[in-house]
Amino acid sequence: MQKLAKLVYNKPFVYTLWFGLSLFLVVKGVLTHQGFNNYTIFKYNFLNTIHQHNLYAYQPEHYYDLNHYGPVFSIIMAPFAILPDSIGVILWVLFNAFILLKAIQTLPIKKDQYVVILLICAHELMTASANVQSNPMIAALIILGFNFIKRKQDFWAALMIALGAFIKLYGIVGLAFFFFSDNKLKFALSFVFWSAVLFVLPMAISSPSFIVQTYHDWYADLVVKNNDNQHSSMQEICITGLIRKVFNYQDLKNMYVIGPALVLFGLSYLRIKQYKTLQYQLLILCSVLIFAVIFSSSAESSTYIIAFAGVAIWFMNLDRPVTGFEIFLLVFALIITSLSPSDLFPDYIRTHYIVPYKLKSLPCFLIWLKIVYETLLRDFKAEKPAQAIVVE
Repeated sequence: MQKLAKLVYNKPFVYTLWFGLSLFLVVKGVLTHQGFNNYTIFKYNFLNTIHQHNLYAYQPEHYYDLNHYGPVFSIIMAPFAILPDSIGVILWVLFNAFILLKAIQTLPIKKDQYVVILLICAHELMTASANVQSNPMIAALIILGFNFIKRKQDFWAALMIALGAFIKLYGIVGLAFFFFSDNKLKFALSFVFWSAVLFVLPMAISSPSFIVQTYHDWYADLVVKNNDNQHSSMQEICITGLIRKVFNYQDLKNMYVIGPALVLFGLSYLRIKQYKTLQYQLLILCSVLIFAVIFSSSAESSTYIIAFAGVAIWFMNLDRPVTGFEIFLLVFALIITSLSPSDLFPDYIRTHYIVPYKLKSLPCFLIWLKIVYETLLRDFKAEKPAQAIVVE
């Protein structure tokens, strides 16, 4: 057991897995001329913005599928888009892995616990990297929003949350940390300020009229995408999708699932006296990260790096020793959520059960219910109040 513990906390080993697994897949794709459709979509978010072409129109001459990102994403992609694709895509994957690592590393947790969180998430990061997705960055922005609030840096916390929302909407869930701010007025004003800045920022590389029209187009695109997700085998990997498939209830409306989930989520905030308790705050962070994915009609396999970061943080935030049930939940999530898309998982079970029935969402849902239970009933009396831990 001691050898296993040393391996789990071995930083060179974990860092190698964290960057190595993702780097291996993307370099392999470059060398075999695999092509990266998602990266091409991201690149053309920038190119279409500067040339003032509709960001959400079909462009089959460049890529298949559609862009669903806001115009501010063009600013993020600019440094990568100007490089040759073979270099840009590798740096993009490494950038996403790095920013998520830094976000997890600066969590207010015990020293070196972040190493175990990285280890738990490494395979799920690889799944996101295989699709050169932006989801690791979105997860990082949500976590950084939490971290900056803990450091009483509300101005920068507001930037992280607003940026996540203007890129892919998921980041808006970071507003759930508002109640942990010691200066709520500053946080609110900062969020309004950064929202205004991010709204106009793409105009610097385009034109005001085009960007305003693009926001209208983005809204229309997201409405259509939400409807299309209900008929996609690779989208809507969420609890609504699971219920549709398992119970053959195709007419189920999203709000019938999201409504009760929001009520459960809101109940977690009833324990006002615990707002200053670190373990309680971390539970809310985990709940937010998981909630944003398992109740989203846009959730796909590579989106689960966001939820799995919440799973890993939750496990490291549990009272020690952990129970057998809690270990079971983590193992269940590692097998069904994280490993099921890989070649390590039996293909027959994946193709006949996991994918069609959206079962990837199930372990995260069970853990989310456990988190809600903890926020309502966990005894925090013996636990220390929240303190930010600075990682050097």
